[in-house]
Amino acid sequence: MAVAFIGVVFMVTRGGSPAPAGGTANGNNVTVSEGKQIIYLTARGGYSPEKSIAKAGVPTILRFTTNGTFDCSSFVRIPAMNVSKSLASSGTTDIDLGTPQAGTLRGSCGMGMYPFEINFQN
Repeated sequence: MAVAFIGVVFMVTRGGSPAPAGGTANGNNVTVSEGKQIIYLTARGGYSPEKSIAKAGVPTILRFTTNGTFDCSSFVRIPAMNVSKSLASSGTTDIDLGTPQAGTLRGSCGMGMYPFEINFQN
């Protein structure tokens, strides 16, 4: 029981959420299932987590979860990939990132106030 409590406290203080069941966790918010990597971000008053680490060279989906999100984080921009996308106010929205190479991919809300980044590593 104490171990479960410590795990929940760790996730809350880090701002992350556990990876969903059914995949292999690569990080706090990254899973790989059936040859695709899924990066989970929560959008509301910014993006959580702000920084993610994922594997380069793997087909990747960026999955945003919203729950009553009406601020500017409901619109995502990823300039390097020419992505501009509105998110549903509640639910999930996927953005296919293709097969990213090593490097850092940066995104933000529509106003540029809330940044996030994904570091793709070999």
